[in-house]
Amino acid sequence: MSRYQEEEYLQLSGLQHFAFCRRQWGLIDLEGQWRENLLTTQGQILHQNAHNDGFAEKRGDLLVVRGLRISSAVLGVTGACDVVELRASPEGVPLRGREGLWLPTPVEYKRGRPKANDADRLQLCAQGICLEEMLACPVPAGYLYYGETRRREEVPFTDALRGQVAELLAEMHQYHRRGHTPSAKPGKGCGSCSLRELCLPRLCSRRSPGAYIRSHLEEGGPEG
Repeated sequence: MSRYQEEEYLQLSGLQHFAFCRRQWGLIDLEGQWRENLLTTQGQILHQNAHNDGFAEKRGDLLVVRGLRISSAVLGVTGACDVVELRASPEGVPLRGREGLWLPTPVEYKRGRPKANDADRLQLCAQGICLEEMLACPVPAGYLYYGETRRREEVPFTDALRGQVAELLAEMHQYHRRGHTPSAKPGKGCGSCSLRELCLPRLCSRRSPGAYIRSHLEEGGPEG
C-alpha cells in the first residue's frame, strides 16, 4: 500500500468541500481564497464551542478529547477532530497517562441540519480512518451533531463509504499535484456558497472560445 510523505498531506476538512463542490475546494485549498457569509460564521462559532485544543474531560468510563490532531499516511491527509469520545473497553487500546483500554469515536459538529448528500459523512469517515491508522484499533462509526436540530446522527463507516473517501482523496491529490482548480458545475448549493462572487459559476460553466470553435469543426462546419 502506497503512503504519502508529510509534505504531500492535504487538509482533511477539504474533503467535505470537495465532495460538495470540487471548484469550491480548489478555490479554498489551491488558490487560498475565502469569504465569510452568515452560514460560514455560524459554522465557525459552533466549531469554536466544540474545540478546546488539548482539553480532556473524564466522565466515568467516557473520556472526551477536543481538538485532537490526526493524520493518515495512507490517505495523505491531516487535520483535527472536533471531539473524540473514548470509552473504556477490553477491545480498546492503551493511552499514555490513562489506565485501562479505550475505543475512540469521532464526533463532528455542523451547523444546520442533516444533508441529503454524503459530504459531512465522508469527512467524518476520513477522521475514523485516521484514528484507526494512528491507534491501531477499529473505529466502526462516528457521530454528526447538527446545531439546528441539536441531535446526533450516527454514521456507520461502511466499506462503501470508506471506498468513496479513498477515491475522492486520490482525485484531490491529482488536482493538487497539477495545481489545477476544477471548473464550476452550477447547482442548488451555489446560492448559499460564500465564494459565489469569486467562483462566478455561470461564467465558468460556459465553454471557452477554443472549445466552441473545435465543437463546430468536429460537427463539419463551413469549409475554407
